[in-house]
Amino acid sequence: MIEPFLDRLPLVAILRGVTPEEVVDVSRALVDEGFVIIEVPLNSPRPLESIERLQAKFGGEILIGAGTVVSSAQVKDIAAAGGRLIVMPHGDAEVVRAAKAAGLACIPGIATPSEGFAALANGADALKLFPAELLNPAVLKSMRAVFPTATRFFPVGGITPDAMASYVAAGAAGFGLGGALYRRGDDPTRVATNARDFASAWKRLRSVGG
Repeated sequence: MIEPFLDRLPLVAILRGVTPEEVVDVSRALVDEGFVIIEVPLNSPRPLESIERLQAKFGGEILIGAGTVVSSAQVKDIAAAGGRLIVMPHGDAEVVRAAKAAGLACIPGIATPSEGFAALANGADALKLFPAELLNPAVLKSMRAVFPTATRFFPVGGITPDAMASYVAAGAAGFGLGGALYRRGDDPTRVATNARDFASAWKRLRSVGG
């Protein structure tokens, strides 16, 4: 499920704090700039309603899901709302397995090789390297040396357009983008500008990397 979206643009838009009333307009600004993966963290206002609205508006055009997912019960609620992606701050095996059993894509958070290998064994589609503020590109490079070649690492936490290059050189397959892309209350025009900067930075890096 996740592959076609990652091939188009492997940048996950994290809309922490977004409300159902604004989520469609903010997401339209993202989609217009090429974003195809949108995450509504569960500690946002009425997140399941936001997911329902996104699913009704965009359907299969983009991959819609939830972040800050910490229980298997939440996985069921997200699936019922139409979400197809589970993003976690941790690597809880029960949550990962619940997501995969429900047919959803899952990106658990990991900070060590032990956590990463366990998450892959439970069916994770990619690994969220979190928090990236503590896990610098040198850490990612060391992990890449021992993980299977196909493992996708997504640094999350404090990522800016300028910070992407060193992580990509170390083996990042994409990124989760938070406050530098969207902060609670940002209007669609500001989000579009931020999204354009990130998408352009990614395309430049891919072009240089061949």
